[in-house]
Amino acid sequence: MAEQTTYAVIRTGGKQYRVAQGDVLRIEKITGDSGAEVKFDDVLMIGGTASPKVGKPMVSGASVKGTVLRQAKARHVLHFRKEKEGWTRRRGHRQQFTEVKITSITG
Repeated sequence: MAEQTTYAVIRTGGKQYRVAQGDVLRIEKITGDSGAEVKFDDVLMIGGTASPKVGKPMVSGASVKGTVLRQAKARHVLHFRKEKEGWTRRRGHRQQFTEVKITSITG
């Protein structure tokens, strides 16, 4: 039987992410410079074991630690609007994000 890897479901920035040790993910911008360690306490579930732990709403005592790899901005997203009267509007937006590498899952 194949070895099961432990994973967790965390909540940050209003979104939920399924993470395992060694994963690299882009999340909404959080404070911290490159190389800084971050801790996620909003752990909704820990799985990959014989009996998964599901929180109501959080798993008590569980945490996920990660390292900030970089702070950056995503690609430019354009919003272009053209009306039949002949006017146009062009706007853009670049969302800031943080890239994090998951180092450990405890719980």
